[in-house]
This record gives sequence, C-alpha cells and structure tokens, in this order.
Amino acid sequence: MSDKIITIVAALIRDDEGRMLLVRKRGTSAFMQPGGKPDAGEDDVTALSREITEELGCAVDGDDVRPLGTFECAAANEPGYRVRAAVYAVNILGAVRAQAEIDEVVWVDPRALPDLPLAPLTRDHILPLAV
Repeated sequence: MSDKIITIVAALIRDDEGRMLLVRKRGTSAFMQPGGKPDAGEDDVTALSREITEELGCAVDGDDVRPLGTFECAAANEPGYRVRAAVYAVNILGAVRAQAEIDEVVWVDPRALPDLPLAPLTRDHILPLAV
C-alpha cells in the first residue's frame, strides 16, 4: 500500500541576519517550517497567511511572497503519510510569538544548525534552499 498524501503549505521565513524560523508543534519533537493544511477553497498564499497569523500572531507581507517549489517527503508526525508541500519564501510583519498548536519557535542559522530534530521537509528540501 502506498503512503497517503497530506497537502500543505509551508513558509521559509528569514530575519535580517539570515536566520530562518522553525516551529515545534505541541506534542511533537521535530522542528519545521510554519504552515499547515489549506482549508477548502483557499489558495496557497491565503492558507499560508491564515496559518502564520494563527500560529505566530504576525502577518505575511502580501507584497513579498515568492514560490520556492513543491516538495514531497515523509511526514514528520504522521507515520505512513507523506507531505506534499508548496513552499514559499515570505516576509512577516509584526512580532513572532508561539500560539495555537505551536509550543516553541526558534531562529536558527541554516549554516550552523543547533542540534535539533528536524522534520524531513525542513532537513531535506528547505535547508538546502536557505544556505
């Protein structure tokens, strides 16, 4: 039986120092990009904007959203599933704070990563784009 696919949108968010933002969801160990599943009828940018507002309390700068590609890999938190992620580089407006299902947010240097467990999407696809 083939793996089931979860369709998501994810954001590569960087600060002025080139660090990228990672989040860890409640009850999980892997750090990953913020994002999530689009609601019915939502386009990628609308879904990503909603997810970032819900998870991080800030807003996506709608004038600066750049598609980076669509990637597929093993899901970090759902055994037997794969994620198909439309990934966008975005800038955010406002302060970042963990809320909703997010337990932790960290800013990491993609060239000098701390010893953190990373989701396969982050490790295998997004990190190479960030260095």
